[in-house]
Amino acid sequence: MLVRRVLLVSGSALALVAAPAVVGAQAPAPLPAAAPVSELVKAIDIPYQQFTLKNGLRVIVHTDRKAPIVAVSVWYDVGSKHEPQGKTGFAHLFEHLMFNGSENAPGDFFEPLQQVGATDFNGTTYFDRTNYFETVPTAALDRALFLESDRMGYLTGAITQSVLDEQRGVVQNEKRQGDNQPYGLLRYKATEGLFPASHPYGHTTIGSMADLDAASLADVKEWFRSHYGPNNAVLVLAGDVDLATARAKVEKYFGAIAAGPKSVAPPAPVPSSLPGKASEIMKDRVAATLVMKEWAVPGLNDRDAPALEVAAGVLGGLASSRFDNVLVKGEKLAVQASAEYESFAQVGTFQLIAMVRPGVDAAQVQARMDQLVADFIKDGPSADEVARYVTSTVAARIGGLEAVGGFGGKAVALAEGALYSDDPGFYKKQLAALAAQTPASVRAAAAKWLTRPAYSLQIVNGQRDAYAESKVPPPAPVKEAPEQPPKGTRGPLPDVGPIGALSFPKVERARLSNGIELVYAQRGAVPVTQAVLSFDAGVAADVADKLGTQQLTLAMMDEGTRELNSIQIAEARERLGASISSGSSADRTSLGLRVPSANLDAGAALWASIAREPSFAEAELGRVKTQQLTAIAQELTSPNGLARRVLPKLVSPGSPYAKAQGSGDPAAVAALTRADLLAFRQAWLRPDKAKIFVVSDRPLAEVQRVMEARFGDWRADGAAGTKTFPARVTSASPRIVLIDRPDSPQSLIAGGVQTGLRGTDDLLPVEVGNDALGGSFLGRLNMDLRESKHWSYGVGGNFSRNAFAAPYVVSAPVQADQTGPAVAALRGDIAQYLTSQPMTQAEFERAINGGTRSLSGEFETSDNVLDAMQSNDLYRRPDDYYATLPQKYRALTLPQVTAATKAAIDPARFVWVVVGEAAKVKPQLDSLGLPVEVMAASAVAGTPPAATPAAATK
Repeated sequence: MLVRRVLLVSGSALALVAAPAVVGAQAPAPLPAAAPVSELVKAIDIPYQQFTLKNGLRVIVHTDRKAPIVAVSVWYDVGSKHEPQGKTGFAHLFEHLMFNGSENAPGDFFEPLQQVGATDFNGTTYFDRTNYFETVPTAALDRALFLESDRMGYLTGAITQSVLDEQRGVVQNEKRQGDNQPYGLLRYKATEGLFPASHPYGHTTIGSMADLDAASLADVKEWFRSHYGPNNAVLVLAGDVDLATARAKVEKYFGAIAAGPKSVAPPAPVPSSLPGKASEIMKDRVAATLVMKEWAVPGLNDRDAPALEVAAGVLGGLASSRFDNVLVKGEKLAVQASAEYESFAQVGTFQLIAMVRPGVDAAQVQARMDQLVADFIKDGPSADEVARYVTSTVAARIGGLEAVGGFGGKAVALAEGALYSDDPGFYKKQLAALAAQTPASVRAAAAKWLTRPAYSLQIVNGQRDAYAESKVPPPAPVKEAPEQPPKGTRGPLPDVGPIGALSFPKVERARLSNGIELVYAQRGAVPVTQAVLSFDAGVAADVADKLGTQQLTLAMMDEGTRELNSIQIAEARERLGASISSGSSADRTSLGLRVPSANLDAGAALWASIAREPSFAEAELGRVKTQQLTAIAQELTSPNGLARRVLPKLVSPGSPYAKAQGSGDPAAVAALTRADLLAFRQAWLRPDKAKIFVVSDRPLAEVQRVMEARFGDWRADGAAGTKTFPARVTSASPRIVLIDRPDSPQSLIAGGVQTGLRGTDDLLPVEVGNDALGGSFLGRLNMDLRESKHWSYGVGGNFSRNAFAAPYVVSAPVQADQTGPAVAALRGDIAQYLTSQPMTQAEFERAINGGTRSLSGEFETSDNVLDAMQSNDLYRRPDDYYATLPQKYRALTLPQVTAATKAAIDPARFVWVVVGEAAKVKPQLDSLGLPVEVMAASAVAGTPPAATPAAATK
């Protein structure tokens, strides 16, 4: 997996800093005092011990006994910055190769990992490193260490030409998948505009198609020998393990691996000038003009790094950022605006982005951004701005460190510090440096670095500019990779001992005085409280002839209350280190709170005011409506956005679930009034439709007292809304709807069919049955289109579980020239699985083993528990459902699972949506034996499912 920077922010902007006054502002009622940031910093501690093997492998151990799991994380000192010209993309390509088996563990590494119940298993590559990680039951630690050591020391014999060709194709489709998004070429332009091609950071990690095509078997084996020795790696074990155990096991599995050449960081100075033009304009099929400005700045080990981080946060990272206040809210020049400091080991980038409001001159937006930066350099931030950023950042770090591994847990913090800064505890120094920042230090860093040459880019709507990467390499026949017999030098994979029982917290229920039910579980791993105010509403409750009403209502909830305007709300959140969010599923609408428990009372007060007293100020409605309309326009340029609008109407015609139309109907949203939003809120977001779910380190009595004080006297007014579901829903007749999206290097294939099941049914048999079809990496759909044919980066199929329906839905992004064959392959794979080639005993055992053994890892964090509590409630399952799940798994039989899966999915009834370039794709689809209907991407919003007949199109 390639790590990519986040270039665009999502969601509504929330705030302002000393910016133009917001109409309707009142003197806010005082909130309870926030805990000092020093108290929050004390909560962040990851005790560790370390040792180094004779071969140079550095091992770091952190003990955390909260669950019987261990995170195994191996970080190699090799990334794309180590690639010479002509070999770009090699680090990432090799990351893929290292998942395809080793000399003593042949075959895909996902097989033995799923068998032991691994969670959070993946690998990533970026400029500075390549890493591999998995969280496994304690009893499976030996197997995980065997696998990691085998690919570190015994890999090259398992790399064949066919394996290389297979993964080269997968990586190239990962590249196409990124290119196929709106603004998908920005990352190339930004990198080329800021760094010379010869600079270590001067090319993207994904590499070029030409270099990937040129990679030979000898090249990749030499790459491994040059970079993947133990003396270039850091191994972190975090979780249910101690130093003595770790030392013995690591020595056993890694001790015999010989050291290799030591990686040397290439010289990577911060460029003092730009390699080319300082300003460029690029055309792409986009809904809104994007303006970007970016500087090359120092990396994370530089003394200016924390100051630059604060500067980015104050300018465009906080909810109350200056860009949001002025560009989005005050002067309404942009619909989104952000700033980001991305710190690498040797250099960094400081990036500003704004999405121009329709009808506004992009040059005006760019000029205003420049002026805001100039003002910041002149005057610096306020002390309150610095404090709000630091508090928000520390609070987020507390929650992120609840997990032992994965993409951002404790193992990651220790490994990054060791690899990038030669200090596993570097995270503490970073936080201390952040807390020490002052307005003067932040202003000085901004003045030093943001007055240097910057690269500017505009992306405007038009036919996408030609680019070299759009060429699809000529197809080459690929032989199946022969199975590599074990060499016998290390013996078989270690056995897995007895797996520790799932420790799912006790769920307790109480009621507030007005009848709102409180569903509570205690988790003490981190001093954080998470709560969700869940309403029986959801997409199914959206107004049928005004789709988008629910989303606009939610977007306006935090734009002002009876006593606070949006600026004051955002600033109050940041001072508390609180996150307040809104969202919806098919069946539920929610307002969420995440807050350090030291600030629970104050956080709940703010949360309750947003839920109970939204003002829906007319002065804010026009701006927020424009943001939603722009989001709709962006969805109509996105492959996923287009498919998500069309497929529900085909799979669930006549059902409230067919209202799932992205951000809504543009005509309806444009016409919505404040009265419409008030009516929706009164009908649906009310106490008699609400439940409160809480996971906290604080006891139930304290949590109940806080919730009672904030919600106990809330009363409903008027009639409540109702949802009506038909007794039976049948998908539209089988067909292919082709959405014409020109300049698409990939096609997105989405398929679906009604199953007759409901989410409240016992879906465990069909979910087990789907594991071998589309529910896992090893499912047949993914293994066929990704691993065997390498036409896709990833394919999946799942039951879309809603309270009153559970259709089966497939998603497969594929390279454009294989769209028709890919649809045929999907149809064939599904039909064979449900008829002549059902689930095998081995696939069944893998699904049962993975399902039972992974439970402790799946419910490691408070997030996981909170989601599970809500799912149990929605699907009418007992609170102890997950504690009893292992017995339910073991009671299943293969014939039972096969029969249930066959009964649920009718392969002949699938409807398909294909998003791609019709001129190239339609001829491939015409021979598949299904009606093909073509519609323009621009016609998707608000159109009925009956698309334009093919005969009426070219």
